[in-house]
Amino acid sequence: MKTDVEELTPTRVRLSVEVPFDELKPSLDKAYREVGKQVRIPGFRPGRVPPPVIDRRVGRDVVLSQAVNDAIPDLYAKAVAEGDVYALGQPEVEITSIDDGKELTFTVEVDIRPKFELPDFATLAVTVDDTVVTPDDVAEYLGSLQERFASLKSVQRAVQPDDYVSITVDGKPVEDAQASGLSYQVGSESLLDGLDTALTGMASGDSATFTTELAGGEFAGREADVTVTVHSVKTKEVPGLDDDFAQLASEFDTLGELRADTRAQLERMKSMQQVVQARDRALDALLDTVDIPLPVSVVQDEANQSRESVMQQLQRGGATLDSYLEMSNQTPEQFEADVEERARKSVKVSLILDQLARQEELGVDQAELSAYVTRQAEQMGVPPERLAQQLADNGQLSFAAAEVLRGKAMNLIAERVNVTDESGHKVDIGAALNAPAQGAEAAEGTVEADDDAEVMAETDAGASPAEAATAEAATAEASTAKPAKASRAKAGTAKASTKASKAKASIAEDSTAEESSAEDSTEV
Repeated sequence: MKTDVEELTPTRVRLSVEVPFDELKPSLDKAYREVGKQVRIPGFRPGRVPPPVIDRRVGRDVVLSQAVNDAIPDLYAKAVAEGDVYALGQPEVEITSIDDGKELTFTVEVDIRPKFELPDFATLAVTVDDTVVTPDDVAEYLGSLQERFASLKSVQRAVQPDDYVSITVDGKPVEDAQASGLSYQVGSESLLDGLDTALTGMASGDSATFTTELAGGEFAGREADVTVTVHSVKTKEVPGLDDDFAQLASEFDTLGELRADTRAQLERMKSMQQVVQARDRALDALLDTVDIPLPVSVVQDEANQSRESVMQQLQRGGATLDSYLEMSNQTPEQFEADVEERARKSVKVSLILDQLARQEELGVDQAELSAYVTRQAEQMGVPPERLAQQLADNGQLSFAAAEVLRGKAMNLIAERVNVTDESGHKVDIGAALNAPAQGAEAAEGTVEADDDAEVMAETDAGASPAEAATAEAATAEASTAKPAKASRAKAGTAKASTKASKAKASIAEDSTAEESSAEDSTEV
């Protein structure tokens, strides 16, 4: 087989392939067997029809076409290897000639990985946050821990701000303003406008009517008279910060031990935050330094994936693209430009990380792959064994391995650039990554946890399903700035055709009702 490579652009080539007919013999024999099984010819059993008979009854051209279709994927792979081409995306194959008994020729146009050089990482410098833990940091953490162990106690008095009340809301005849059994924190402003003012000063058993503008449903934007009835009034009691609390909220016997452990935890957390910052900022610095021509079709595929992800998120939540654009304060043109720009960045990141992984001959062992699959399974809420089996069944374990390699490449960049904190001290990212319980896997897990926190921040408890979907869509769009998935850069399989296609409990007692109030509020 002979392969000529013609560079069309820095990211696209045309392969001209000449194949001696002898190399088609295995595929030709296979085609005769398969056609022979499908035809019914008197005097011959299925699968036992001689090739000359098939040629006369079915036609040699039919067999040749089937043989070529069967052979093209392997021939394409050999041509790519012979031409020393790293193909990206789906190839466009065109059969130029079939000279029966002599030669098959075809051409392939395909995007390729561009050639570029990576700079000396030691010439890059980034700054990360300090890891100093202040007494205020410790106090804030312990304060949040106290809140988690708070309890609700009934009181016989008028409603005051920050009280928790059990209420019934009735907006007859407006169904969108009706709910019962709500547990609501006065002053949170998470339900109807005017509700907090109406509740303040009321007592158990009291009712009041107020006028409000409905925020959702069929009557959104219209005013309605709403009656609220108070069934109970409760106040939140926070435990004192003492040794008893330390024993309740932790494994420690004294408040001093709890404070010391809290400081150590916060220091570890800030150290890992430094690693995450170093990875992200070092990569950004590298992106600014390296100029890479990007394969058009790969970028377009990434943009399509991003756009589709946003639309799916919106559709699942019953939201629309218009509502998303309104929330994000974008025009349709700005949205498309943003998707395109993020796709370009994602593809560029992938190309850089993949090249670094090859240059450094990075590898993935079974333990690293298993840890990655386990983290993904935890985020998806499925058993790791089930996800691993799905990946294996779908032939996607190699793509998972590629993601692990890219994570290791990002760590390597962070280790080699000059990293200092805001105080001017040099930060040893390599030591942080290799410290016990804080290795590369922990750093990767921290990045993924931050991604989840971003989604949680966008979709707070008081948001409606449509608002939550809109926020998720925003996160889905933003996530395209990360490396493109390996599967999207996989070389496609060629087919012969004219043009082939391509720690512990939270608020006690009545907290269950309180936690359900956010869900109930979406109905009001």
